Amino acid sequence: MAQTHSTDANIYFVPHSSKWPFVGSIALFTTMIGVASWLNETGWGKWVFFAGALMMIATLFMWFGDVIRESVSGNYNKQVDVSFRMGMVWFIFSEVMFFAAFFGALFYARQFALPWLGGNGDGVMTNDLLWQGFSNAWPSNGPGSIGGHFQTIPAWGLPLINTLILLTSGVTITIAHHALKAGERGKLLFWLGATVLLGCTFLYFQAEEYIHAYHELNLTLGSGIYGSTFFMLTGFHGAHVTLGTIMLAIIWLRCARGHFDKDNHFGFEAVAWYWHFVDVVWLGLFLFVYVL
Repeated sequence: MAQTHSTDANIYFVPHSSKWPFVGSIALFTTMIGVASWLNETGWGKWVFFAGALMMIATLFMWFGDVIRESVSGNYNKQVDVSFRMGMVWFIFSEVMFFAAFFGALFYARQFALPWLGGNGDGVMTNDLLWQGFSNAWPSNGPGSIGGHFQTIPAWGLPLINTLILLTSGVTITIAHHALKAGERGKLLFWLGATVLLGCTFLYFQAEEYIHAYHELNLTLGSGIYGSTFFMLTGFHGAHVTLGTIMLAIIWLRCARGHFDKDNHFGFEAVAWYWHFVDVVWLGLFLFVYVL
């Protein structure tokens, strides 16, 4: 059962044991097994992925419900609020490191691996012995031309539109935050709803971009180093936008039910922090993946 630990005048809420981390780990493992199998064209991979995804959605729904009930029952005090803020800061830091690994892979491929294979610098012998005639150029699917000829997506089409959409969503959620602190619930719901709509619009355009890339440009996850880095970076970012949009929708429902006030609304702030992080990552993607 839930309990409180008391030290002098300070009371800290300790939640009861929860089964959701265990269930969530099984759901996530199932989902990733499905993804890996699907990408390797295993017949059952797609169905395992959908089963894991449904398990994950159900787990999050139940887990979020437990946390929301703890919050509205008044169990969270200032000490708990500080713990939540520290936890969210470390979570976002871990996400920064996650994307840094993929940006690092892109940087290494462009600045070191391809120049060496093309005979530049220390790669003269590599080029002479293994890949004579290969010249360093970006974008590239490598000296083996893995996946065949492909075309890239122009930066000033859908990627620019999606950039403007995410930048606008950063403004709308900031307006919603100010409205919450001012106690203007109608304004809060309008601008937060606009943020959810902009997130959905971004995902729609990204899906259109992927369909165009696969069916008309022959740009796929198997298009060598360019295809793999392109889809890993933009795909994981899209997954984060999806999660962020779901969280924004949940926060909208909570705001509509009056769960937050101007002094106690860390749930809103946490999602806003996450959304701003997603915006910043996309700016890096737009610059280093699409433009340069």
